[in-house]
Amino acid sequence: MSEGCDKCEKLLQGYLDRELSLEEVEVAEMHLDECDYCRRRYRFEASLRQYVRTSAVERMPPGLMAKLAQLRTTDPGASASL
Repeated sequence: MSEGCDKCEKLLQGYLDRELSLEEVEVAEMHLDECDYCRRRYRFEASLRQYVRTSAVERMPPGLMAKLAQLRTTDPGASASL
């Protein structure tokens, strides 16, 4: 990795979060345009974030919420039947 990669690594999370100054965005984008390794890392991080966002909003399967509610109202040993 080059010095540019080190700098890009430090900026990557802020870049993904859109928290960088205009100057930092320009530095990050210039490096991402030129560096295949950092560009792949950026794409991985972006896709990982997308996966987490979509998986975090998935609903529970039908009946699971009812089963959990039932377990809360029964004796503590009932959770072993899951």
